[in-house]
Amino acid sequence: MDHLNEASLYRLVNHLSQTHFNKPFVHVVRFNSRLRTTGGRYIPAINTIEINPKYALEMDHEELVGIIKHELCHYHLHIEGKGYKHRDRDFKDLLKATGSPRHCQPLPSLKEQSNYIYSCRSCGLTYKRKRRVNTSKYVCGKCRGRLVMREHV
Repeated sequence: MDHLNEASLYRLVNHLSQTHFNKPFVHVVRFNSRLRTTGGRYIPAINTIEINPKYALEMDHEELVGIIKHELCHYHLHIEGKGYKHRDRDFKDLLKATGSPRHCQPLPSLKEQSNYIYSCRSCGLTYKRKRRVNTSKYVCGKCRGRLVMREHV
């Protein structure tokens, strides 16, 4: 998917909008590399859809299509003055009607990022953490035993 630029992204979004919603997409869609934990977002104040470019690079085409359809649900409901937020019934119904996912899959590059592995001296429970844990301050959540660092990746 690395050949996808913003012009072809717009064409894809408009095609999906026509195909699944029978309405054109007439506003702005762009890549936003600052998005970290989400595949995309819809900004109601400026009617803009932003897509995380990492999803276009790392995930398959179907995942990207799912993200775009999800954001188009927000977009079309907002334009029509209906409930476009995740908690709204209109939004949930449109997701179901268009076969759009409620959430996107985590990026493969972010899935396994535990840099520290700790275990409890008493019960042996293992904890994977991205950040270092102060073992003199924190204890095992199961048995309150002492934690020791097993691995630093």
